[in-house]
Amino acid sequence: LTNNNYYFGAGNKVAHASLSPAGDKLVVSIASSKSVRKSSDIMPNYISNNGNIETKKVRHRVADNRQYNEELFIINLDKKTKDVLSYDTLPGFDEDVLAVVKSENYDREGKKYQSEKQARNIHIMDAWDPIKWQENGQQLAVMLEAWDNKDRWIATVDFENNKLNSQHRLHDDAWINWSFNEFGWLKNDELYFLSEESGYSHLYRKSLNGKTERLTSGKFEISDLTLSKDQASVYFKANKKHPGIYEIYQLALEQGNGSNEIIALTNLGGKNDYSLSPDGTKLLIEHSEVTMPPELYIQDAVKDATAIRLTHTVSEKFLSLPWTAPSIIAVKSSYQDNPVYSKVYLPKNFDETKDKSKAVMFTHGAGYLQNAHLGWSGYYREFMFHSMLVQQGYVVMDMDYRASAGYGRDWRTAIYRQMGTPEVEDMRDGVNWLVENANVDRERIGTYGGSYGGFLTLMSMFTAPDLFASGSAIRLVSDWAYYNHGYTSNILNTPGDDAIAYERSSPIYFAEGLEKPLLINAPMVDDNVFFEDTVRLVQRLIELEKEDFETAIYPVEPHGFVQPSSWLNEYRRIYKLFETTL
Repeated sequence: LTNNNYYFGAGNKVAHASLSPAGDKLVVSIASSKSVRKSSDIMPNYISNNGNIETKKVRHRVADNRQYNEELFIINLDKKTKDVLSYDTLPGFDEDVLAVVKSENYDREGKKYQSEKQARNIHIMDAWDPIKWQENGQQLAVMLEAWDNKDRWIATVDFENNKLNSQHRLHDDAWINWSFNEFGWLKNDELYFLSEESGYSHLYRKSLNGKTERLTSGKFEISDLTLSKDQASVYFKANKKHPGIYEIYQLALEQGNGSNEIIALTNLGGKNDYSLSPDGTKLLIEHSEVTMPPELYIQDAVKDATAIRLTHTVSEKFLSLPWTAPSIIAVKSSYQDNPVYSKVYLPKNFDETKDKSKAVMFTHGAGYLQNAHLGWSGYYREFMFHSMLVQQGYVVMDMDYRASAGYGRDWRTAIYRQMGTPEVEDMRDGVNWLVENANVDRERIGTYGGSYGGFLTLMSMFTAPDLFASGSAIRLVSDWAYYNHGYTSNILNTPGDDAIAYERSSPIYFAEGLEKPLLINAPMVDDNVFFEDTVRLVQRLIELEKEDFETAIYPVEPHGFVQPSSWLNEYRRIYKLFETTL
């Protein structure tokens, strides 16, 4: 059962299975057969070893709305009994959480939506280790979620009555985060878990018959929980002292009553990940800084301990090169109280000349990702490219627009049902900051980005054509209805329920707004953002008789390029675009 390949009845598949420590009970979630694969679930691979066009199976699209039902069973192996654990004991299991959304879509069509209660489609959460047995095997907790993405439950199992008892319900009118879903057992039949209910990911605990107690608070996020062997403390990573600095902390659990003190164990700055030694005495730390890739350190797991560096993996050649260290700037927002944290790369003596500078705004991908932090960026190629641009007099900005990770629930969900609107507003604030603070010519600013960044390049150039003089959209999304279900339905619901959100958020509906030079860079064997998105957009631009756009295709590349020659070609094209237009 552990490899998810065994079947339970004809056509039904085990989604999750977990055996009790004593080996006497088995909890199993059974997924009904998924719908038949369509011809649209394949894509062509034009470059093969024999010259023939091959096909590759790919994921479903959110427009297919391929949900499946999942039942949860408890199996008593000693008694040879099998009982269904019904979801109808969960609070809100039959709420019509999309009533407002559906009403708006019905109204547009001149129809009246009649809300009614009915059982929601609920299943084991697609999170790491969603089934937790207590060490003694006497208690079992499971984490569940609804297909509509609006609820997460932590429930325990009443073995005598074979039913679920809800211990915690997290509801979000937008969507439940796919991060911050760690939970587990403490002594005395207590649960600990992460929740964003306060607006930020914090640590909670709850006895099975008691109230929920919040153990941490503040405008920061905690993650990566590790319980000490004696369960007296919990260790975690948090951006407590700055949104872009992640240190390792310890919290003593026995204090309780809201008096729990968070103890900072590291003070390295930058970005830190960790592993606690089995005996709880030491931390192995992966530490990085803006201009230093990750290295390993070790230190005692106590306050004020010295971290000792173990590795020196970066070459002297790399260290000798004139990299530009960006500053982290808090750009004042015109739309909310919190600033938009951004990386800014400035050329030397930028403020000592009367000549205005040219600038580039890079937009990170993934949407929910943080890049304006003080650690080494996963966008290391872009870091190198930006250093090169700065050496030639460009100013470069890289914004953690609304929807980015690291800044709490409200920042994350600001794009609900309107992807591409808050982010472009933040990009405008960034442009204004560059003009007012970095001696930049407003008429000579370009933009580029890949994946979600490619999507935002399109949205900014289509809906705010005055903002940038040119742009390059890489591995772009042009119509969210053809992206995957797991990501997109969180933010936009499904096209069947919320067509308005998809039309409001997809660049292909705004293509007539293109006025400035656009370079489209598209990999052809991309099984994440399909090449189809580029093909349909290009055809739309042709039909609109747009002239100032070019398309570069990469026949052998997936979403993340593999061939060095492709990376080089792509960045040469982007560089040429900016040199020509800025």
